[in-house]
Amino acid sequence: MKDLTQGSVTKHLLHMSAFMAVSMVAQTLYLLADLYWVGHLGKEAIAAVGLAGNLTMIVLALTQMLGVGTTTLISHAAGQKDQPRAELVFNQSFVMSMVVALALGVLGFLLMNPYCNSLSADALTASLAKRYLLWFIPALLLQFPLVALGSALRATGIIKPTVGLQVLSVALNIVLAPLLIFGIGPWPKLGVTGAALASFISIMIADVLIVIYFEKKYHYLRFRFPLFRPQPKIWSKMLRIGVPAGAEFVLLFVYIMIVYGIIRGFGPAAQAGFGVGARVMQALFLPVVALSFAVAPVVGQNFGGRRADRIRQSVYSAIGIATAMMLVLALIAHFAPAPLIHAFSNDRHVIDFGSDYLRIVSLNFVAAGIVFTTSSIFQGIGNTWPPLLSSMTRLFLFVLPAILVARTPGFEIKYVWYLSVASQVLQACINLLLLRRELRKKLRFEGLDHLVPGGATAT
Repeated sequence: MKDLTQGSVTKHLLHMSAFMAVSMVAQTLYLLADLYWVGHLGKEAIAAVGLAGNLTMIVLALTQMLGVGTTTLISHAAGQKDQPRAELVFNQSFVMSMVVALALGVLGFLLMNPYCNSLSADALTASLAKRYLLWFIPALLLQFPLVALGSALRATGIIKPTVGLQVLSVALNIVLAPLLIFGIGPWPKLGVTGAALASFISIMIADVLIVIYFEKKYHYLRFRFPLFRPQPKIWSKMLRIGVPAGAEFVLLFVYIMIVYGIIRGFGPAAQAGFGVGARVMQALFLPVVALSFAVAPVVGQNFGGRRADRIRQSVYSAIGIATAMMLVLALIAHFAPAPLIHAFSNDRHVIDFGSDYLRIVSLNFVAAGIVFTTSSIFQGIGNTWPPLLSSMTRLFLFVLPAILVARTPGFEIKYVWYLSVASQVLQACINLLLLRRELRKKLRFEGLDHLVPGGATAT
């Protein structure tokens, strides 16, 4: 276990962010490599994978719910130097991950057909999306135990093992994807199904290896079968912290579904352009996502250790780093969007549509960085409701105008992108105001730090 209540806060953030960035780059390579190979199958295949991939948002919502609750409670326990409590939360989180994955799997296969039929631009896209989901849904389910175990490690300041397994998983996927998609050598030609199957195999191997790591190498948190019995109080605390964070991803999923509904009439080329543009934007956001993953445990351990001064240092440092990073990425996306899209499709319509999308939404990159960072600070403190409130406000201010604008004569899709930018900037402002209020309220213990050696005490 790494003690994040000592040493330079900025150094902790940069060190953990650097390792998380490696993981994020690996994840980017996975997303982009998958998209690159599928791109050779045509615009319908790209649209199908993009449509099916939207279910990732639901999984991200649920894994975020699980991961945030796990990271916050374990980091607070670690900051309080309460190892038995940390181990109890760890085991309860693992059991919860298995229960949620099972329930989601049943629901996913039941709703697969109506989902693909209702949102696809044509019958071919719907058919390809269904084939992809046959193996992609199981791959998504394997993310749950992986996230639970990785979040536990991150809460205790341990990053390297998770990053190593992430890189290995991506490397396996990059090798397997073309073999299974195109049927190279003895491998069967499976098309989009092969892309999903490659993901399933790669994530399954990562799951097995991380369980072995906990059994053989890591001693601060161990699997204890007597602690597997569900404890409602622990689950309630994890959910109270995690559900609002997960709900933010549900709102993002709703946002994307609304956009897909609006652009459906523009045809598969438009859906493919938006799908590629959204994937590229996700890739560009990964550095600030890596930073946000580092912020939560640093703030969490210091909150558990009642170190108000270090929490404030974390806030200023994280927001400053995020703003600088996102400004650079915004300039790249704004002035050179076409090459980013062209790398994944040669279709002129796809490139034009995706480029327009990236050029406009780049205007909200800095605001998005502030939203990611401040939301993670709230997670570390243990109150995730304020970011949910700001996300709901953003969605409300986007949805109604977007639907109304889409029905007006002479409608152009760029109007929707500008609405998205305005709503994101407003959300960033709301987050900053709510965070200022939260810090004033929650850091009142700073005057008591001298009562306990090192400033740590029970909460």
